[in-house]
Amino acid sequence: MYNYLDFEKPVADLEGKILELKKLSESGEAVDVGEEIARLERRSKDALRELYRALTPWQKAQVARHPDRPHCMDYVRALFTDFTPLAGDRAFGEDQAVVAGFARFRGEPIAIIGQEKGNDTQSRLKHNFGMARPEGYRKAVRIMDLADRFGIRVVSLVDTAGAYPGIGAEERGQAEAIARSTSKCLSLKVPNISVIIGEGGSGGAIAIATANLVYMLEHSIYSVISPEGAASILWHDSTRARDAATNMKITAQDLLQLKIIDGIIPEPVGGAHRAAETVIAATGETIENGFRELAAGAGDYREHRREKFLAIGRSL
Repeated sequence: MYNYLDFEKPVADLEGKILELKKLSESGEAVDVGEEIARLERRSKDALRELYRALTPWQKAQVARHPDRPHCMDYVRALFTDFTPLAGDRAFGEDQAVVAGFARFRGEPIAIIGQEKGNDTQSRLKHNFGMARPEGYRKAVRIMDLADRFGIRVVSLVDTAGAYPGIGAEERGQAEAIARSTSKCLSLKVPNISVIIGEGGSGGAIAIATANLVYMLEHSIYSVISPEGAASILWHDSTRARDAATNMKITAQDLLQLKIIDGIIPEPVGGAHRAAETVIAATGETIENGFRELAAGAGDYREHRREKFLAIGRSL
């Protein structure tokens, strides 16, 4: 059984009945429920397909935040070998919302920077729900400096509601840390690729997502502010998040059309959490193809980024 979202209630009811029938079958009672299970499974698949065929932006935001969705460390463990994490920003301390270090990707060295939300109460608190403090972004800059020095490509995995807005973070220069991380992304002499695997919220995401190529999972979101935050500012009513999500163009499909991102990685019907291995493997293929595309261009990666971001909005 999955953690069902509100709009998935029809599927939850069907799959609940399937589970009950399977338990009845396993109990040893002389009841043949095979046909009924098969019929309900077909209905469940059809219902799920219909729901996910026409998700609204707000529903996509809910899928992007699903607690069972694969997170940064799931991708790191599956796609990279010999991962060696580095800790601390050499200025204040360690921020476990940002996972960073070096590994090998398909046999080649790679620098990894990602935002980890955690998958249970304890790990979510440990990683601060993926909301980084200044030291997290300064750690990212430190990793990028090392990657630049040794000619190592950079991959970033974005999944954050935004940078942590606490008083301590502001006192330690949150905005300045985000700006320096964004600037470092832009100035890298090596190629970098970013994948938004869940939420890409505000400057907290842009700080590590300013890349040569930016990809999004099919049901991920990417925006300058969360729908709830936008609703609070525009209408002084956070319950209008649904309206904000619709008007902000936060989905992968909208952003590809606006030429803000470079591609969409498909998800299985029902979201990435229903087939995590498949989604992670597809992400690995996309990253490999992206680096191959950049290498074939054999150009100046800094100039490529400059042209890419200056072009956003010009052709609209």
